[in-house]
Amino acid sequence: MQFDQSQRIRMERAHVRAWPALRTANIEGWLWRASGGGSQRANSVSTVDFTGNDPEAAIDAVEVRYRAEGMTPRFQAFDETEPHGLPERLRRRGYRQTEATITLCKQPDPLLSGDVEARDHAWDGWRAVYLGQITENRREMNSRILDRIPQPAAFFAARLDRELAATALCVIDAGCAVVECVATDTPARRRGAARLVMQALEAWAAEQGCDLLCLQVVESNGPAVALYAGLGFQTAARNSFWMPSDP
Repeated sequence: MQFDQSQRIRMERAHVRAWPALRTANIEGWLWRASGGGSQRANSVSTVDFTGNDPEAAIDAVEVRYRAEGMTPRFQAFDETEPHGLPERLRRRGYRQTEATITLCKQPDPLLSGDVEARDHAWDGWRAVYLGQITENRREMNSRILDRIPQPAAFFAARLDRELAATALCVIDAGCAVVECVATDTPARRRGAARLVMQALEAWAAEQGCDLLCLQVVESNGPAVALYAGLGFQTAARNSFWMPSDP
């Protein structure tokens, strides 16, 4: 499956809206985000759209706002970032790339699934599995963001031996089904729980009439990339985070 520019932009916008930062501001079309905790995405500038005429002045405004908050400036760029030369501008200003993620995508198909529960909110058991698998410095912030997830959305949990074993979240936006919060409880790993929850999520996305099922994953996370490749996902775009070399 080939992905064109309009699809990559639609997917990126959907990802931005699916995981809403706790505080935002519009800077010449860029979305400034701040949430605290250890998340790069929720504490960086989304650069899908740019409406200004002076990128250097916009970068200055971003830096001023972050530093007024006692935060390190951080930008998130991707294949269709506006303006297109932003990463090179940042590099010239002493920024370095800190992490790369890839956007994976496929057309959703109805699939049979096993013992999977779905609700329209993150219940206590779901939160226990998901929050237990992320770093401590992200738990409080992510828990607050979970209360802000836009609808339509569905929270999925797969069971093994009657116990919740894996989680996932799907948020619908502009025909995109965005996958978030895929996590597997440590004792349940390598037992197919993540595949079960993803199959149920995909079936639900197909029922919603979505034409794209997409997610973002750290490029160096080999096991996760392999799982999604086995489910038919293909690389659609590449994202990168940038921050000053000397914060």
